[in-house]
Amino acid sequence: MPPLRTLLAVPVSLALLALAPAASTAPAPPPTDAILPLLVTAGGAPAAALLAREETGTRYAEAGQSIARSDHFRAGSLTKTFLATVVLQLAEEHRLSLSDTVEQHLPGLVRGAGNDGRTITLRALLTHTSGLYDFATDTKGTVPLSPPQAVRIALTHPPTTPGRYSYSNTNYVVLGMVVAQVTGRSYATEAERRIIAPLRLKNTSFPGSRTSLPTPHGRAYDTDGSDVTALDPRVAGAAGELVTTLADLDRFYAALLGGELLPPRRLREMRDTRTAQGLYGMGLFPVKLPCGTTVWGHNGRIAGSYVRTAATVDGRRVLTFRVNATVIADPDLEPALLAAEFCPRTS
Repeated sequence: MPPLRTLLAVPVSLALLALAPAASTAPAPPPTDAILPLLVTAGGAPAAALLAREETGTRYAEAGQSIARSDHFRAGSLTKTFLATVVLQLAEEHRLSLSDTVEQHLPGLVRGAGNDGRTITLRALLTHTSGLYDFATDTKGTVPLSPPQAVRIALTHPPTTPGRYSYSNTNYVVLGMVVAQVTGRSYATEAERRIIAPLRLKNTSFPGSRTSLPTPHGRAYDTDGSDVTALDPRVAGAAGELVTTLADLDRFYAALLGGELLPPRRLREMRDTRTAQGLYGMGLFPVKLPCGTTVWGHNGRIAGSYVRTAATVDGRRVLTFRVNATVIADPDLEPALLAAEFCPRTS
């Protein structure tokens, strides 16, 4: 899903209201823990949870029902950070170049309605500047598709302005196909051996067509209140099929931004937002908070699950929060939570 640009001008009144000191000798709870229940009461989610990772340890909080620290859940578009990491590793190994065109790897795939794979580079796919239409706009994230089917839907529409940032799940579906073509293995297999196994992310997986979640897990609810815990991940594919946990996401983003998965040059490239007019890097996007701190990460939305991970640029501090609903009704809550976590507290 696209980054929430409301984060760029964040009201912190919610955070300030939650920080009124109690008249007791007990230490005040962390501000994020005080805001978290608002995701339930004002955000309309059945339950919410967060896990903050710092150099001194981790901090967990939850609100509502049917949610737990160890739960597996669907992470939606955070899948894109994993896939972008794989692509950049392949570039570092000289098995592909970001200046390669789609046509070089997938001849004839992208043709139609003014779209032309001969002019679309892998860099454009990674940065959402290819102009390819987002197939999920038509399917509403409810129709299981093969990658070629998703691309064919996109190609029934003319491109947006090439070179301009326009978030499209189609970009990462195509990247998944490129990885398979280059390596002879699926993007899921490559991510498992390059990221999941080395980092020991034992609760992270690419479920393919498996509709159930691993145990343990809670329930997931769509906007109409229907239970969508069972879901065919092919509604998102390489753009959003990941299943994981709070702890695994914190570990992954800490490792990535801390330089464990990419050499410095490639990590700088991943965080370079100039191609996308400052809005997106490659599987990561920045948000500048009111205190001046910039955090990096991604969000993910899939039926029954909204997830957000944000981290300092060095990965030493990471926050992941989730709700077991498709959307958060109050859009101000996410930026307030990030500001409360990453902006210095004043007495």
